[in-house]
Amino acid sequence: MNWGKSIILAFILFAAFIATLVTVCVRQDVSLVSKDYYQQELAYQDQIQRLENTKQLKQKPVISLDQRKQLQIAFDQFPVIQKGELILFCPADAKLDKKIQVASSQQPVQTIPLEIVPGMYKARFTWTMHEKEYYIEKVIQL
Repeated sequence: MNWGKSIILAFILFAAFIATLVTVCVRQDVSLVSKDYYQQELAYQDQIQRLENTKQLKQKPVISLDQRKQLQIAFDQFPVIQKGELILFCPADAKLDKKIQVASSQQPVQTIPLEIVPGMYKARFTWTMHEKEYYIEKVIQL
């Protein structure tokens, strides 16, 4: 075999390698943390204000799991909550995210049954009371 054939064979192998690499890269799932990431980033000042409002509370909500793997939110201010939303955010797969509405209640503890795939989640609780918005986040492991 002479040098000309070796060089052509090297180019063909290189082209096959690049074609394989491009095919693998195109098939990869590229998912952002959230679909509206850029809009959330622009509205981040509102999130900073929610966190500041939460810091000023004397007693903050406590998010935990009970023995039956149900999510519990303990908060003595549930009767004055105007609206609330709990988002279970799964960093591993956006399809596993859950959004749960939390209503005002006379009970200081609300229990939420979970029917989700085990794994790590971030429980993001946003609520409104006294015309102010609040936010707290807790990592939970199921």
